[in-house]
Amino acid sequence: MAKIKTIGVLTSGGDAPGMNAAIRAVTRAGICNGFNIKGIYRGYEGLINGEIKPFTTENVSGIIMQGGTILKTARSKEFTTPEGMLKAYETMQKEEIDALVVIGGNGSLTGAKIFAAEYDVCCIGLPGTIDNDLYGTDSTIGYDTTMNTIVECVDRIRDTAQSHERIFFIEVMGRDAGFLAQNSAIASGAEAAIIPEESLEFDQLARFMERGIRKSKKSCIVIVSESPKCGALYYADRVRNEFPDYDVRVSILGHLQRGGRPTARDRILASRTGVGAIEAILQGQRNVMVGVRNNEVVYVPFSDAIRTDKPLDMKLIKVLDELSI
Repeated sequence: MAKIKTIGVLTSGGDAPGMNAAIRAVTRAGICNGFNIKGIYRGYEGLINGEIKPFTTENVSGIIMQGGTILKTARSKEFTTPEGMLKAYETMQKEEIDALVVIGGNGSLTGAKIFAAEYDVCCIGLPGTIDNDLYGTDSTIGYDTTMNTIVECVDRIRDTAQSHERIFFIEVMGRDAGFLAQNSAIASGAEAAIIPEESLEFDQLARFMERGIRKSKKSCIVIVSESPKCGALYYADRVRNEFPDYDVRVSILGHLQRGGRPTARDRILASRTGVGAIEAILQGQRNVMVGVRNNEVVYVPFSDAIRTDKPLDMKLIKVLDELSI
């Protein structure tokens, strides 16, 4: 196996607060351990097109507190094709990049897994996604910041809900995972959370209407995980049709959730996993995601990180139910 001298770092998929802290950690830990670091702009698209720049410690000065990603990010359709992956590999050879650190979510790490298998490239993943849906790490980079953003928004919306005695359905991100919805509901004192983990078991709206609304509680907050078919608009329309006496409103937080300065927790997680990525390369590890579990840095094979469903603690549902009476 050839000795690794130069490491490329990129951010891919949706941006997440803390990505810059991860870029900083990979760059500085890499340089500290004798590696050359190259920043790859615009994710896999930049790798294909050669948008690459040598990085020094100065390139990452003053970015730990910034949201978004200085490397920009994109979702690349071309990289999912054999032709696109070949171009990316040829760019790596041209730039003399021996290993990749990929900061992103499920789709980004899936791409890294396939690329690594096809071209025998060392790829290390960092869990950069607000959804917290990657298996093997207690939290993902950006999740804590997004949670705090949601709670702040819900606190403000509650003022209006109470003033007008309305039911507010607030839609949050999370894709196929209910971590953001369930935990932000608990943290904000919401009356209910509608999450994908329970969607096939029973009618979540019916249960909420039966036990979540009391005669003395005419204003309510319901946090809903985004869904193409059953999002906040769907449930609001159902209440209007089935319970016309209630005044219903919808607030879809959308991309508001992605931005903002990362919390201390996300900065620390990004820094620890960024250093962990360099340590993984030094140890000769390949094709793993770096996570933190039980406050210990762990290395999770890509196949486990992206294919294994991360379980939501169903005890949290009981907590919310009891506290929302």
